Amino acid sequence: MALLLGVDTGGTYTDAVLIRDEREVISSAKSLTTRADLAIGVGAAVRAVLAEAGVGPEEISLASLSTTLATNALVEGQGGRVALIYIGFKAADLDRHGLRDALKGDPAAVIEGGHTHAGAEAAPLDVEAIRTFLETETEGVTGFAVAGVFATRNPAHEAEAARIIAAATGKPVTCSHQLSAKLNGPKRAVTAVLNARLIGMIDRLIGRAQDTLVDLGITAPMMVVRGDGALMSAEQARERPIETILSGPAASIVGARWMTGADQALVSDIGGTTTDVALLRDGKPAIDPEGARVGAFRTMVEAVAMRTTGLGGDSQVHVQSEGLKTTLFLGPRRVVPVALIASEAPDVVHAALDNQLAQSATGEYDGRFVRALPGVPAGGLSPREATVLERIGEAVHPLGAILRTRMEQGALNRLVDRGLVQVAGVTPSDASHMLARVDSWDREAAEKALTLFARRRGGDGNRLAPSAEVLAQMIVDQLTEQTALTLLETAFAEEGDAFDLPPADLARHVLMQKALAGHRGILALDASLNTDVVGLGASAPSYYPAVGERLHCRMILPQHAGVANAIGAVVGRVTMRRSGTVTSPSEGRFRVHLEQGPLDFSGSDEALLALEDALANDARSAAETAGAEDIHVHFERDIRTAEVEGQSVFVEATLTAEASGRPRVAAE
Repeated sequence: MALLLGVDTGGTYTDAVLIRDEREVISSAKSLTTRADLAIGVGAAVRAVLAEAGVGPEEISLASLSTTLATNALVEGQGGRVALIYIGFKAADLDRHGLRDALKGDPAAVIEGGHTHAGAEAAPLDVEAIRTFLETETEGVTGFAVAGVFATRNPAHEAEAARIIAAATGKPVTCSHQLSAKLNGPKRAVTAVLNARLIGMIDRLIGRAQDTLVDLGITAPMMVVRGDGALMSAEQARERPIETILSGPAASIVGARWMTGADQALVSDIGGTTTDVALLRDGKPAIDPEGARVGAFRTMVEAVAMRTTGLGGDSQVHVQSEGLKTTLFLGPRRVVPVALIASEAPDVVHAALDNQLAQSATGEYDGRFVRALPGVPAGGLSPREATVLERIGEAVHPLGAILRTRMEQGALNRLVDRGLVQVAGVTPSDASHMLARVDSWDREAAEKALTLFARRRGGDGNRLAPSAEVLAQMIVDQLTEQTALTLLETAFAEEGDAFDLPPADLARHVLMQKALAGHRGILALDASLNTDVVGLGASAPSYYPAVGERLHCRMILPQHAGVANAIGAVVGRVTMRRSGTVTSPSEGRFRVHLEQGPLDFSGSDEALLALEDALANDARSAAETAGAEDIHVHFERDIRTAEVEGQSVFVEATLTAEASGRPRVAAE
């Protein structure tokens, strides 16, 4: 009998499950995710699941972790300070594919060097420019990204720059060619920047999770879920954390398939920070051929084709007024629910809420609180940011007691982006407590905060809502509407070119909305989602039945929907993919582009076999390192030719080797 432990660390909860022989969930448990020290939440969930099952830690054969933290960090714009070494490009290229936005004001050096399409050196690497940049521009940097022009054709300059940076700083370095074998330097640079930004956060999570399991007496190997739903070793995840973006959502799809056996369905997973929607077709999630998109960024990471939006149970509630019309909208930023922060600091929260309720006028920061997260590196702060962080200290404060000037609001936002500070405010979770749909935290505090929020004035001068209860229902209704729109956008995107408008416009089109409402006039309009929806997440039973009614579709809520991510974390397979290219720089020469540099052959078949052999060895080795056994390798070939004078001429070929196997479990 093999006992498999799955753990999912989300933005709000850490879940754990025990599965016997990949067939049966024998116990599950939840614990609050502890941002200051993730090990506390992991340890609490694992201890609870072991106790419920009545098994000892030594009986665990395999442990696997999925996490939404990387996804959440990118959606919310969080992560460490990074620096980019951009080799052989022009400064204008920083504006392509959102690279400047990904840098968020962090330093970048555009230096001479790089290679040609054929892998030859285009210009010598400017080593002195790298050293000068490291000496003058990199204070507070926690990770470096290196991207060189045509580095996938010859990575020599990226490798040399990485060596110089590591020797001078000792900080982790991400090279773009290690993350993707595809062309498109600016897009690879975005991926490398995001990887460097995530390294510290994911390294802390995995390291503390491993330490916690050892402390509990679990010595089984630990795996981590990638964004495509496959497993990799913890060590590989620490080096390439960008591959864990969409890890939690990918695990949820694997879990949904395992729980329901559905061949075709939309899977919608609502967490604290995001809602993630993907399509199961023939029992498998599709891989996004353009790379994972998270928030505003399109990466080159292979991941499930998924629409991720900043909408969850802990999404911040906003008021938007246009003329006399006032509307609510949710997200994309996550805040700590008032009900939750009140359960952790009841005296401070209730005293502040009572004082605010006693005032005749509603203040801008009423019902909002702030606290710092200890243990997160705080280098590279501006004087104003450092002042605000010092003022917060280690306690929970009403937000209005911390911000002294309007300019300090910007400083606070940057501290939140860095993951140094958390803000608490009204969320759908508070609304659910108010409506007695859940009873996990402090309902009284949620009611007080909602009462304050309801007093706000709309564009017509009237209060937003007559009571906390009415406002709570408005918030839940808005979550239903935004979830339905997300599902519709995904459905329209899957329809491909069947419609001329973008999916977001189609989902919001007046005809679509009238048809969903069953319009009856001279015209009769009807619309529905023509596929089942599998609703996942701890709050899915609270919100998703109304979504099914709105879209007139069957809503499936599996028994273990609240821990689907943890289930998917441990029932997946180890899969490693490696890709490479063969080009033809001149007639009769066929160039294989390898990690160690280009290698020429006189025949295309010889070159393809050489690349196939190299990729197979690399993929198999990576799968073995990741802990796989019974490994099988298969290949995909994309050979491009051109017709010249009636003959087919080789132009270029891309090969992909995929090595896959089940993870090795610990011997009994």
